[in-house]
Amino acid sequence: MALWGGRFQGETSALFKLFNDSLPVDYRLFEQDVVGSIAWADAIASVGIITATECSDLKTALNELLVEVNGDPAIILASGAEDIHSFVESALIAKVGDLGKKLHTGRSRNDQVATDLKLWCQSEGAALLARLESLHAELLALAEREFDAVMPGYTHLQRAQPITFGHWCLAYVEMIERDISRLADALTRANTCPLGSGALAGTAYKMDRHALAAALNFASPTLNSLDSVSDRDHVVELCSTASISMMHLSRMAEDLIFFNSGEANFISLSDEVTSGSSLMPQKKNPDALELIRGKTGRVYGSLVGILTTMKALPLAYNKDMQEDKEGLFDVVDSWAICLDMAALVLSGLKVNRPNALLAAQQGYANSTELADYLVSKGMPFREAHHVVGEVVVAAIAKQIPLEEFSLAELKTFAAIIEDDVYPNLTIEACLAKRDVLGGTALPQIQQAIAAKKSALK
Repeated sequence: MALWGGRFQGETSALFKLFNDSLPVDYRLFEQDVVGSIAWADAIASVGIITATECSDLKTALNELLVEVNGDPAIILASGAEDIHSFVESALIAKVGDLGKKLHTGRSRNDQVATDLKLWCQSEGAALLARLESLHAELLALAEREFDAVMPGYTHLQRAQPITFGHWCLAYVEMIERDISRLADALTRANTCPLGSGALAGTAYKMDRHALAAALNFASPTLNSLDSVSDRDHVVELCSTASISMMHLSRMAEDLIFFNSGEANFISLSDEVTSGSSLMPQKKNPDALELIRGKTGRVYGSLVGILTTMKALPLAYNKDMQEDKEGLFDVVDSWAICLDMAALVLSGLKVNRPNALLAAQQGYANSTELADYLVSKGMPFREAHHVVGEVVVAAIAKQIPLEEFSLAELKTFAAIIEDDVYPNLTIEACLAKRDVLGGTALPQIQQAIAAKKSALK
């Protein structure tokens, strides 16, 4: 029986029931709905609506229901209930009779679902934080393993300056750390309890909402009942945080897809995270990385969806807000598996050091070092930049690297060049000169890794 049927004389159409019912989506809030109901039983007992014995009986029945459904989750969807709240209430009434009908006193499905959803976000958010931390650890481990593996760094997807694979890893460590911080901040703002806000104006029973919030492990109660039942900022923030994090994962995936390509061949991916072709026997495809890149789009779509749903909604609750969960659940599922998969990809990744080093030695990545050398001899940088550009044009024409020019040839471009130029053009020199905080010099990378590991401890 619907929780709201007394006002109606006609039958609900089957099509409307299919359109209106949210159980196929919000069944995932079952545990949170039971936990919230247990806390609510204590709250209404505290103001004399039910006796201590009735409260105990309700809590016992709710805990029994929790065990039963966890043992056979199919019970929920088989019930045909309108939503998870209806299912829990009907199942409770089946256990304790009319006593079960007392539990909803002073409570609305509006504050009930807001509470359930915040509890769910807190639980899933904690699990996502753990996944982010695992990925962070894998990136640090990979950075440590390959801290000195030389490769080209890129701008505009053109070889720019030599870096190390450890330096590349640490760039994504920074991104993941921002993701961790962003998610923790979002969960802090979501750590308020709407229960006791009623439908929109607050409950009519003078209970201690601070105690109620504490019982549900919230930091505090919400402070305005209108906002409490209509707030979905926590959904938006979780989707937004996931979208930014997925953007980072997608960029990392794109880098690794390129590094793994036959054209680059800087890395090898484990068989665990790759697949083959049904036609071409030689293929080993980076499917895990491509799926991470692909799933980013659906996460973005859910963020746009909830923002659009909430746009221009009047206070307080509107049925539009029932659309808040499906996208959120998909975001959390997609983000979680992508974090796990990214960590698995990194755990089995190997750097093909000779290929990566050879690529770093090509493409005139030491051009900036030649310009800096000219500056050290007193030439203004802008002039040095122009001179080195001419040297590169000549090197391309001769198909040789800069360091293979003879001293006499280099002097035709700038008379101040001497024999001491050649040590400046080696890969080792290119790296060593970037010995500044955040730079790619090996001591800086080692110090950065050590500092990150120390911070984790």
